[in-house]
Amino acid sequence: MFWERPVENALSNLQKRVHAPVRLVLWDGREVSFDESPRVTLKLHGTRGASALMKPSLMSLAEAYIDGYADLEGDVREAIRSAEAISRGVPHRSLFEGALHHRSRHSRRDDREAIQHHYDVSNEFYGLWLDPRMVYSCAYFKSEGDTLEQAQLQKLDHICTKLQLQPGEKFLDIGCGWGALVMRAAEKFGVQATGITLSENQHRLANERIRAAGLQDRCRVELVDYRDLPGEGVFDKIASVGMFEHVGLANLPVYFGTVRRLLRERGLFLNHGITATNIENRPVGMGAGEFIGKYVFPKGELPHLHLAVKEMSAQKLEVRDVECLREHYAKTCAFWSDNFERRMPEAVAASNERIARIWRVYLAGCAYGFEQGWISIYQVLMSKQEEPGKTSLPLTREWMYR
Repeated sequence: MFWERPVENALSNLQKRVHAPVRLVLWDGREVSFDESPRVTLKLHGTRGASALMKPSLMSLAEAYIDGYADLEGDVREAIRSAEAISRGVPHRSLFEGALHHRSRHSRRDDREAIQHHYDVSNEFYGLWLDPRMVYSCAYFKSEGDTLEQAQLQKLDHICTKLQLQPGEKFLDIGCGWGALVMRAAEKFGVQATGITLSENQHRLANERIRAAGLQDRCRVELVDYRDLPGEGVFDKIASVGMFEHVGLANLPVYFGTVRRLLRERGLFLNHGITATNIENRPVGMGAGEFIGKYVFPKGELPHLHLAVKEMSAQKLEVRDVECLREHYAKTCAFWSDNFERRMPEAVAASNERIARIWRVYLAGCAYGFEQGWISIYQVLMSKQEEPGKTSLPLTREWMYR
C-alpha cells in the first residue's frame, strides 16, 4: 500500500534515535521494540494509528489513543515517558517550541464555558479519584508516607495558617471548587467564608456539603464570576487556589486588580497556581500544551512566576512569601493517576470511553510534567499596601510552621 513505505521509514528512523521501554504492535502483527526489556505495549490499529508515528508528538500519540486508533497496555506513566522519548526522536525538537501565548480575550462567557467544560463532567467522575473532601489542587506533603487525604488537609491548614485567619474575619476563596477550603476555614478558624465558582456542579454539591456540616451560617458558595463581586475592601483575607491558570495572561491586571479592590488595606491574599517554567511564558512543546488546551483546559494560559509577581506588584500587592510546591504536585498527580487507573471502568461509566481516555493521559502526563519541571506551581502570599507602613505580619515566618 502507498502508506507502508513512509511508515516503515518512520519506524526505522525512530529505532535509530529512540531508546525507551516500549513495544509497538502493528496492525499486521509485527512488533517493533525500542528497548530490550519493554514495559509498555502500544497496539496500533491500521493506518490512523500508524499516522501518529509519521511526525510523532505528545499530541499525535495521545490523539491516536483517545480516538481508539491505539491501545495501551502497561504502566500509563511509563507510557508518557516513552511518548516523550518518541517525540524527541524528531530532530531539533525542543521542549518549549512554537509561538508565545496569543493572550485570549477571556470574556465572562468564554471563561464560564471553559470552566464548565473542565469541571462539569460530573461530580461522580471527580469523586472516583480525588480525596474524600474532593480537593482538586496540589496537596502538601510533610512526609513521603502521607496519604493523599492527609496531604490535602495539610494543604488547607497551611493556606489558612499563612493567611493568619482569625475568628470573625471575612474570607473569600476565588475558584472554590467543591468547597473544601471555605468549609475548613469556617469550621476550624472561625471565619465568615465565601467561595465563588463558575461550575454549576461544584456550586450545587458545595452548598449541599455546607448544609450537611451545619456550616450554612458561616459559609456559603456562590455561582459568580470574580469580576462581578461588588464592593471595596469587603474581605480581610482572600485565597485563590488553582484558579489563575484560567484567567489569561492579558487579564492578569484585571484579576489582581479585582483582588486589590475586594481586599481591605493590610489584608492578605494567597495565590496558589500553576506557572510556566519558560521565562517567555511559552507553553510546553512537543504537543503537550496543545493537547491540554484542546481537550482539558480550553483557553488555559500559564504565566511565568516573574510575570505573575510583576502584575501583583503593579496592583499594590506586596509579595511577602513565595513557596514552590512542584514536587508536591508531582506527588499529588501521581496519587490521582493511580486512583484513576484502579477505577478506570467506573470512570468510563461516569463519563464515556473517550473522556476517560483523555483524563487517563492527562493525569499521568501532569505527574510526569511536574516531576520533570516542564511546569511548576507556587504559593505567593501578598499584603495589600496602598498606604506606607508596616504590614500586619510578624517579622519572621516562623508562625507559618508552628
